[in-house]
Amino acid sequence: MLFGGLAGLLIGQRLNERLRGAVVSGIGLVTVVVGVSNAGQSGNIIIPLVSIVSGVVLGELLDIDGRLQGFAAWLQARVGDASDSEARSRFINGYLSASLVFCIGPLTFVGSLQDGMGLPIGFQQLAIKSVLDLITAATFAASMGVGVLFSIVTILVLQGGLALLGSTLGEVMSVAMIAEMTAVGGVILIGLALVLLELRPLRVANFLPALVIAPLLVALAEATGVILYPF
Repeated sequence: MLFGGLAGLLIGQRLNERLRGAVVSGIGLVTVVVGVSNAGQSGNIIIPLVSIVSGVVLGELLDIDGRLQGFAAWLQARVGDASDSEARSRFINGYLSASLVFCIGPLTFVGSLQDGMGLPIGFQQLAIKSVLDLITAATFAASMGVGVLFSIVTILVLQGGLALLGSTLGEVMSVAMIAEMTAVGGVILIGLALVLLELRPLRVANFLPALVIAPLLVALAEATGVILYPF
């Protein structure tokens, strides 16, 4: 991802504002496709619905998006001109968008958890994700700038945390739990796509608690004998 981001920065210097906007729109369209594909993995739409609604309420109360923007602004002040509002906005947008795209998806969750469990398939999935991230990072950095590179901090924290969780919990995560978490991630990606396409200014990061709520709802249903998939 780092190499892809650096390559993207070199390419981005040769793109005018119109081309950069077109690239971001292209990323947004592809993000819609990925989000819809992931969202379709849910076997019961009630789980993503309840997770998203309760998750965004919690996210708004915690102001996750605002905190991430503050962190991104702090980073930008350390590596760039803090007085340049346009550069600051571009850095924050690049950091948040790249962090969400790279960190939300089945390869991130399943791969990191299974790698922590010591399963070979987990490493293979993370290797595939690394190749995809390299290409995506190059595209993002070309259009959104250096902020994309700093999303590696978020990726390391999340994937490392998931790997640690996998080694601690073992195989506690059921297939249904992972499927519903992936589906919720897909819904969040669709929200991110709306932002990239400038259709609606959502605070997408505030939906992130839904990723934790979804598997907890599945675990609760399984523990109480509730049938999640009646058909």
